[in-house]
Amino acid sequence: MNDDTYNMLSSPGEGLYKEKGSKFIASAFTVMSEEEAKSAIGDIKKQYYDARHHCYAYMLGPDMKQFRSSDDGEPSGTAGKPILNQILSKDVTNVCVVVTRYFGGIKLGTSGLINAYKTAAREALDNATIVEKTINEFYSLEFAYPLMNEVMRIMKEENLEQLNPRFELDCYLEFSTRKKNAEKIATKFSNIYGVSVKHIKTL
Repeated sequence: MNDDTYNMLSSPGEGLYKEKGSKFIASAFTVMSEEEAKSAIGDIKKQYYDARHHCYAYMLGPDMKQFRSSDDGEPSGTAGKPILNQILSKDVTNVCVVVTRYFGGIKLGTSGLINAYKTAAREALDNATIVEKTINEFYSLEFAYPLMNEVMRIMKEENLEQLNPRFELDCYLEFSTRKKNAEKIATKFSNIYGVSVKHIKTL
């Protein structure tokens, strides 16, 4: 992963794995928060209400530091972790993979379960569309009207789009730029005496 790019799904994917009568149905989809992940997992539990297990893993944020996995009643480490490992091997984030199991009456053993959950999760991710996104930094600018030309010159030079502009008693606008260019551009604006530059968020 580069410093300012990350991968996420642009379309969901499904996977199916069958072993000794057990059926493993996998769904991979985009989530942008823990609440979204929990809500989506709840929806799948309702959809497959008669299934025995709904195991899952999700990964959040461009830095991929927020993640969680659940075995949902399967032996420890046989479901959630193999699903999470597939997410890691695909190097995707803002993603949730749920694998629903219908038990076929024959136990698969530890290695059989790991293989089943891993394979179903991998198939769902393989069937999804993955796109590269850039990490962007958002800033606000406040300045007086006489500075408008200087500010707009830099906006044009750096090919920045005006976001939420407000031109009242003073001028206010926001812009976003790739993380790798952010410090250089923010410094350019800061060097204009009378321009206030504030970092708003990273997305």
